[in-house]
Amino acid sequence: MTGHHATHHPPQRVGVVAESIPGETRVAATPATVRPLLGLGYEVVVESGAGTASGFADDAYAEAGAGIGEAWAADVVLKVNPPSDEEIALLREGAALVALISPAQRPELLEALAARNVTVLALDAVPRISRAQSMDVLSSMANIAGYRAVIEAAHAFGRFFTGQVTAAGKVPPAKVLVAGAGVAGLAAIGAASSLGAVVRATDPRPEVADQVRSLGGEYLAVDASQEASTDGYARATSADYDRAAAELYHAQARDVDVVITTALIPGRPAPRLLTAADVAAMRPGSVVVDMAAAQGGNVEGTVAGRTVVTDNGVTLIGYTDLASRLPAQASQLFGTNLVNLLTLATPGKDGRFAVDFDDVVQRAVTVVREGAVTWPPPPVAVSAAPAAPEPAASTAAPVPARKSGLTPAARFGLIGLGMAAMFLLIAFAPAQLAESLTVFALAVVIGYYVIGKVHHSLHTPLMSVTNAISGIVVIGALLQLGHESALVTVLSFVAILLTSVNIFGGFAVTRRMLSMFSRGESR
Repeated sequence: MTGHHATHHPPQRVGVVAESIPGETRVAATPATVRPLLGLGYEVVVESGAGTASGFADDAYAEAGAGIGEAWAADVVLKVNPPSDEEIALLREGAALVALISPAQRPELLEALAARNVTVLALDAVPRISRAQSMDVLSSMANIAGYRAVIEAAHAFGRFFTGQVTAAGKVPPAKVLVAGAGVAGLAAIGAASSLGAVVRATDPRPEVADQVRSLGGEYLAVDASQEASTDGYARATSADYDRAAAELYHAQARDVDVVITTALIPGRPAPRLLTAADVAAMRPGSVVVDMAAAQGGNVEGTVAGRTVVTDNGVTLIGYTDLASRLPAQASQLFGTNLVNLLTLATPGKDGRFAVDFDDVVQRAVTVVREGAVTWPPPPVAVSAAPAAPEPAASTAAPVPARKSGLTPAARFGLIGLGMAAMFLLIAFAPAQLAESLTVFALAVVIGYYVIGKVHHSLHTPLMSVTNAISGIVVIGALLQLGHESALVTVLSFVAILLTSVNIFGGFAVTRRMLSMFSRGESR
């Protein structure tokens, strides 16, 4: 499976199986993702009825080019949830299974799969590095779940999220607190903000504050030190942080209408954020959506998979299938992540599945390889952590760093040569050309120092503005319109036309880019 193969081998078969967990509506491939799988050279077979709960009929898969039949006997089996013992027995020896596995929490599952002599790729073990983002199923599902959490909260809340002033009276906006600003939290912040709610968010990672604000939320900082994240995931918090956060949550619980908690630490039970006393302090009719209910819950009193109403009228929502409540879109994103992973594992695009252990992404997701458990993988270096501060000055003599570029003497020498050349050019040039050259030289110097001091992130809007301002050359063309030469007049008209496009286009592009960062434009 993982070694070299001859090019004359027939293509392998990819099987898309139906999910057996009650209430699961997702499917590992949609008709839209079947086509790129066929493009990789695989044959695709879909178990009959696998996509029915997601709204994808067998006929749609057949029309996309897939066969309908026994999918468990395929060379590569695609699945959403971890397989049961009965399903493991259906895998043929030497096959590959790609699914959510939860390898850190289920070592017994890894042993059962290894005993079957198969290769297993765990979709929930994708490393958080830029190159692997297109395969990150957890992020895709968390994005959908965060959005759906807001919809569930709005349904249970029973009142407007947005503030309104009508003839019948004034309705204040709902106040929403999002605990945890990861992928799910940011999706919830965006959805709640778009519905008009006043959104607040907190997270142990201070680096997410700008992301919260960009989505229209207010970042609530906890006044306590916390170790920075090194892998993009939240870390276990310190005792000082927990104490300060508990005070913050208790104060917010008394004030907000909706609380959405998303805090999870990989490989550990969900941290407790809201106690029973916090819930008791909330107003009747308030809503709590605990997105960590499957891992024990962030909120005391939450029941996984159910909605509970407390004695003081607070609704606690502990649904564990939020992503499955948008099955068509969840399946599409899930299937696209799978296609991207299989593209990486099919280097020849010849329908031959081959795991490359030299690739950090494939190594990280492979938890069983040909019957041998390969979990946990070696750590993957990521760049999620902020840059470390510069070390304190050492008492030892510093080692001079080698600087690339010109020495000061050479730089001043070149400037002197340039000035001399400019002087000679002006001395022997006509008077009108001398004036133009002087203005041009000054414009180059000023432009260089103005643009060179601008932060890189502002270059694009700045360039579009300067592009528009540079359209001042249209004045020169206007002055030439009355020239006695017909050719000069035509060229002047063309210059005016092109420069006008440059002027208006530059300002239009700038306005559109700046509107992306303004809150009021889209609400």
